[in-house]
Amino acid sequence: MENLLTIFQKSLHRLHIAKNDRLLLAVSGGLDSVVLAKLCAASELDFAIAHVNFHLRGEESDRDELFVRNLAMKYNKAYHSAEFDTAKYADSKKCSVQVAARELRYNWFNTFLGKGPDKFQFLFTAHHLDDNIETLLMHFFRGTGISGLTGIPEKNGYIVRPLLTQTKNQLKLFASSQNLEWVEDSSNTSDDYTRNFFRNQLIPSLETVFPNLKQNLEKNLQRFSEAGKLYHQAIQQYKKKLLVKQGAEFHIPILLLKKACPLNTVLYEILKDFQFSPDQTQDVIQLMDSTNGKYVAGSSHRIIKNRRWLIIAPLEDISVSHIVIDKDETMVVFPEGRLHLNRREIEGSGYTSVPGGTECLDLDNIKFPLILRRWKTGDYFYPLGMKKKKKLARFFIDLKLSKTAKEKIWVLVSGSQIIWVVGHRIDNRFAIGAATKNLLIIRNETDFVPS
Repeated sequence: MENLLTIFQKSLHRLHIAKNDRLLLAVSGGLDSVVLAKLCAASELDFAIAHVNFHLRGEESDRDELFVRNLAMKYNKAYHSAEFDTAKYADSKKCSVQVAARELRYNWFNTFLGKGPDKFQFLFTAHHLDDNIETLLMHFFRGTGISGLTGIPEKNGYIVRPLLTQTKNQLKLFASSQNLEWVEDSSNTSDDYTRNFFRNQLIPSLETVFPNLKQNLEKNLQRFSEAGKLYHQAIQQYKKKLLVKQGAEFHIPILLLKKACPLNTVLYEILKDFQFSPDQTQDVIQLMDSTNGKYVAGSSHRIIKNRRWLIIAPLEDISVSHIVIDKDETMVVFPEGRLHLNRREIEGSGYTSVPGGTECLDLDNIKFPLILRRWKTGDYFYPLGMKKKKKLARFFIDLKLSKTAKEKIWVLVSGSQIIWVVGHRIDNRFAIGAATKNLLIIRNETDFVPS
């Protein structure tokens, strides 16, 4: 059997790491990172050591920092350190201590990485096969999909994990053969953390039933990684075919999307790029057959049904470019309410009255499809009762609308002409008169809350 140093050096070759590359080693002082430092020194690599004190274990955290500082002196290597109030950071970010620690350390590591004479080409971490298996199982039970089943990548940009194919036991055997010393993290024995529960309880229990559990899962990681590559190639083809970029928006043709197979998976992969949750996939599938203008909102984007399209628009620009209204549509949902549209022929002596909040326009003067959109600078119309045009900006000043109120104004457009400033006034050119024979009756339901 090859010794660990030979395996390590073969990994460096496979990962395209050269002897003259400047490396930053993330060293906690535990067994794994101490072995990594020894292997790098034995391979005569150009490296420095970096350590983060998270101040989570009192004197033990300070002990670890001193140990790593001495380790750097032992190898005659540059030493870099940082300390953080991790608990305070986690509280301010409303996240777990584990997530906070990860963000803090990698944000700090990133300040050392990149191109330039004072930068390191790669960050080495001491993740090993047991870590990868724990990650695989945690992702599996969380339901993260095939991406999560591929495990931790050996190389991801600047980050390299050259021990990822080796088990914890292999690292221990090497450390013993080299008489290495390390420090133990007392929190590793606690099952309060999810990873520790998998490491200390679940995996040992599974190994009583499946003695070759780790070897089998290592093979599965390789299979899942290869399957994941094929999967992502197929998804990229679907995205290329389905997503049409329009400024800050992405438009998806509904008929083409419905032909995607498997639909749930393809749509899930598209939606997650825009921070939609997996549970919202079914909501968007139902949206394809819903009322024009209805939408599903996520944390950063919303998806609006617009005739034959789904439009993905950023929340900060929630007014999609437009909502198209066909001649036969009777209801349209938009962010500020819901429009009800009816057509009626005038009989007898004429049309008498309509309910309050409802507008009547001369249907024969209107060209379909109509466009419902937010107003914009430069818009103008001929207010009811006036023969001269007026810019909407001036119209809003006359109405003494606040800035917030103006931001919520929508207009209904026929051709290039505004026929109604929704909720305020119709255009005089489209008002009913003595010659009117057919009516377009529109009511805006402002107390309706789109969902």
